[in-house]
This record gives sequence, structure tokens and C-alpha cells, in this order.
Amino acid sequence: MALQSAAPEPAGGAPPTTALEDRTQNPVQPVTFSSVLRQRGCILLATAAVLGRLQLGMVPVAILLDAHSLAVGGVLAALYSITPGVGQPALGRLADRRGIRLPVVAGGTAAAATLAVLSFVGSSGGFPAAVLIVVAGMACPPLEGSIRALWPRIMPDAAHVRAACALDSTLQEVVYVLGPVLAISLSVAASPRAALATAAALTLIGSCAFAAAPACRRWAPTPRTSDWLGPLRPSAMRFLLLAMVFLGGTVGALDVAAVAAAARYDNGWLAGALPAGFALAGLVGGVLFVRYRPRLPRHQELPVAAGVFAVAWLPLVGDVGALTVVLAVLLPGLLFVPLLTLVSLSLTDLAPPGTGTEAVGWLSTAIRVGLAAGTALAGHGAGSFTIPLASAAVCALVLAALSRSARCAWPEDGTK
Repeated sequence: MALQSAAPEPAGGAPPTTALEDRTQNPVQPVTFSSVLRQRGCILLATAAVLGRLQLGMVPVAILLDAHSLAVGGVLAALYSITPGVGQPALGRLADRRGIRLPVVAGGTAAAATLAVLSFVGSSGGFPAAVLIVVAGMACPPLEGSIRALWPRIMPDAAHVRAACALDSTLQEVVYVLGPVLAISLSVAASPRAALATAAALTLIGSCAFAAAPACRRWAPTPRTSDWLGPLRPSAMRFLLLAMVFLGGTVGALDVAAVAAAARYDNGWLAGALPAGFALAGLVGGVLFVRYRPRLPRHQELPVAAGVFAVAWLPLVGDVGALTVVLAVLLPGLLFVPLLTLVSLSLTDLAPPGTGTEAVGWLSTAIRVGLAAGTALAGHGAGSFTIPLASAAVCALVLAALSRSARCAWPEDGTK
């Protein structure tokens, strides 16, 4: 699953029209992921960002496997999953004010060092282990917000920036598919602590490689007046983040619903197959969105996508067979990455100049809060698929209201 996806405004002195030029000037041939990756420096940035973020998918699984009990491991894994939502806004604000390299290198080094110590202490180390896990989570380098800040600097036009946002949203799915697989493989081949040590090494390598990229070295923050609210100043931004809490709730509820479905159909493989199918469908959805994205007025794209995403959960409600459940979960999965990409572009429009990277951090916070709430509610609701359906429906309603009230913030076709 993907936790977080947003696109900050152009920074480093680049004129706003670099990323937000006329959408009617798209190239004749549709922009694809391959054309994005052919841009100078893109492969290095994308690869480094994935390596630096693999810990997000690896560490919770390694903690669970290393803990002396599932109950303890679950609490510690939850701590690690929620704490990046605390650290990302602060590191994002530092990036917006002082430049990308400092928080990326400092956060990556601190997270890697803490995970390395944890690999010696182990997840069963009591209170010290819990402290290490919290520090490692809070220190996660702000790679997602940073790479989104760099897209307008290396992409030739708005169509490529849009496709690059979809690419990064898709790569987030890779993190949460490949990360657990890598952690389990290392745990089986060696030990869970070896998986933690590997996560530490990948975090350090990815962060340093990202900071060393030429585009990152050239990036400079956009001058702005001091404002303690930062990207939270616009009320529309706060409504967007509220909607993302409910979007995160759909994914958190899905994990519990998958376990309940496995018990209901007496097929244990469903517990892993449903989240995996959702995530893999997201990869496909990202590719299809770039290739065949619908042509709608800018202010309509987000609420329409959210509404279709909510409707896509309906086939999962009711008494259906095990195979039908697996196939049905692919539909909302296909729509998840396109929806996150549109959120990215909306965040660009709503975030005040010079606050884009911090805005990504708040988006991460909102989604992670939703993940935790969705998991808790689904547990009380016996793992019913009505919980992710209801959460997606509320998300769509909030975004529809936001679109209506903030329409002036989203330029129509021909101006964006």
C-alpha cells in the first residue's frame, strides 16, 4: 500500500509556469513513464528515493518477526508505522527553509544509525527498543516531498511533471510490496535482525545518493515570509488533509478485512492476497492513468476520482466467494494511485509558495492517522468491508465539498 503522495510547488527560483504551464500544450504523443525516466537525472533520483524508503515496508515486518510475542511486535510495528507522520512535517519545513540536502542526509543518517543499533538490541529489548523504534520512525528522511519538489526542475513541461507524480505514487506501491518480501526473505535466510541491518544500510545509501544528485545540489528554497502554520494556513488545505485521513482509513480497514475474510472463507492465503492484490493493482493503475487519463476540468478530477473509488468498494460488500473477493479488491486498487496523483496536483495548487515539502509531510501524517483509525474501527466492526466503503465515501464527500468551495484555486483547462 502506499501511504503518502504529494507534489510541492516549483522551488529553487524556478518560475511557477515551469510546472504549471498550459495543459493544452501537451505533446502529441502521451507522456509515459519511460519518457519521464529518460529525463536527465530522473533514474538516479527515483532509484535513490525507493532505496531510502524501503525501510518503511521492511522494518514493521522485521520487528514483528523479531519480537518475542505477536502482541509486543504489533505494538512496536505500529509505533514505527505512525511516527514518520510526526517527523515528516518538521523535516519538510526544514527542507523548505534550508534546502533539501540537510534534512535528507541528517534524517537518513539518524534513521540508519538507530536501525543499526536496533538490529543489535532486537525488538524484544523492552523500553530501549521502543525508544529506538520511535526515533527511527521520526527520523525517516523526507524523500517523498523532496523528489516532488525536484520534478519541476528536471521535467520539460507540465505533462511530464504530472506523469512524474504518478510515477512516484506508483513507486510507493513498490516500496510496500517489495519491502515486506525483502524483509521476510532476509529473515528466513538469516534473521530478522539481518533485515533490520539491511534496512539501515539501504536508508543510508538511498539518502546519500539522493542528496548527491545534481538536481538536489542545485535546488534552493523559495523565499517566503515566516508563518508558523505554513501549508496549513489555507482552509482548503486542511479539508484536503481531512479527506486524506479517510482515504488512509480505507487501507487500514482493508488489512483487517483481509484477515476477517481469510477466517470467514477458511482460506488463510486471503490475509496476504487481498492487500497484495490491492497494491499490485495500484502499480497497474498508475501506468494506465498516465497513458489513458480522462480529460476533465481541473476542479472536477479529484472529486470524480474519489467518487469512483468509493463506488469501487461496493462489490466487496455482501456474501461473495473467496475468488470474487480477490478479483473485486483489484478495482479500488486500480484507482488508488490515480487518486493519490490527483491529490498531489491539488496539493500543489493549495500549498502556499515555499511550503510544498512540509505539505507532503502533513499529508503523510493525515494518511497515517487514517491508517491507524481504519485498523481500529475495522477491528471493532469485525473486519467488515463496509468500513473501507464508508471511509472512502466520506473521503469523496469531503473532496466534493472542497472542490465546490475551492474551485477558484484550481485553474480550468487552458491555464494549468
